Amino acid sequence: MLLFLASWWLLHHGFYARDQIVDLPVYEKYGERMTRGDVPYRDFSVEYPPAALPVFALPAIGDGGSDTYRRGFEGLMVAFGAAAIVCLALALTALGAGLGRTSAAVAFAALAPLLLGSVVLSRFDLWPTAIVVGALAALVHGRLRLGSGLLGLGVAAKLWPGVLVPLALTYVWRERGRREALVCGAVFAVVVLLCFLPFLVLAPADVLDSVWRQARRPLQIESLGSSVLLAAHQAFGLDLTMKSSSGSQNLEGTLPDTVAVLQGVLQLVVLVALWVSFARGEVTRERLLRYSAAVVCAFVALGKVLSPQFLIWLIPLVPLVRGRRGLTASVLLAAALVLTQLWFPYRYWDLALRFDEAASWLVLARDAVLVALLVVLVEPARSRRTVGANS
Repeated sequence: MLLFLASWWLLHHGFYARDQIVDLPVYEKYGERMTRGDVPYRDFSVEYPPAALPVFALPAIGDGGSDTYRRGFEGLMVAFGAAAIVCLALALTALGAGLGRTSAAVAFAALAPLLLGSVVLSRFDLWPTAIVVGALAALVHGRLRLGSGLLGLGVAAKLWPGVLVPLALTYVWRERGRREALVCGAVFAVVVLLCFLPFLVLAPADVLDSVWRQARRPLQIESLGSSVLLAAHQAFGLDLTMKSSSGSQNLEGTLPDTVAVLQGVLQLVVLVALWVSFARGEVTRERLLRYSAAVVCAFVALGKVLSPQFLIWLIPLVPLVRGRRGLTASVLLAAALVLTQLWFPYRYWDLALRFDEAASWLVLARDAVLVALLVVLVEPARSRRTVGANS
């Protein structure tokens, strides 16, 4: 906790405090509308799922300006970050991890914000991340229904935890049987429904549009496909056009659109392959945590949108992986965090508006490191073979 609080404090000073790109004005606008009595989705458009709304509304309660809102929002994020670290430690306790492994994992998670930079301060991603780590901790402790319910809350907060649901239900099925898996699936569905239902009743089209809006986003400029096109632009003069839409800067045109479709297909194929691979192999707690880190990494690395804050999701998951694989994966994640900070936020607008050469190669390097991280997480363990002297 002390390391995490020290990291948070340092993010407000020195070069971390310069050139910040924040989402707080958007969150503050949502919060102010809700505190005035406006209903989300019906009275104003919201691009996030319903379980994200309390995070926007709570800092807006009472009279205060933007500074008051920022302090309240950051207070919530500090609490969620601390909760994620506690849940990380609880998950490792269930595995019987020793003091060395546990200390290294929680220290990595506590110091990782310094590697990623100021984006941690002004995004709400620590909220769904804390929920997901709590869900995994519950699952490996045998609290299967609690874990399933938390996954439902995570999906209702930011959708991406849905990639973990097939793993969780497979784990429950193999541990406790089909009946318990059906019960856990029902618990998950009920939590999601309870979060969405009031707004679906009041404004069904607007709620569904907020979900569909995420699926139809174009090729964002930091994604893997975009980074390859940017590299081609730098190396061969490929003509590219940037257009701001859907809350991000994206590449526009026939080629980027085609790459976006192909990348979406690749992402889905890899996710399905990981779900099937997990189901076909030995289902253990260690393997559940490793595959959880892998599917989230695949979702991040292969998605057509790769905002810097998406890396927050991986910070408490990758250190859960044991052994040399876990150490290598943590080193790769640390490299991806640092590479992200080298251009975001300092060179981001140079990248988006002018396709800055240095930033373009940094984006490609970061995305390549994330792909390498995925490979490390999913590659089969090497079997040890003893070869006889006379063979």
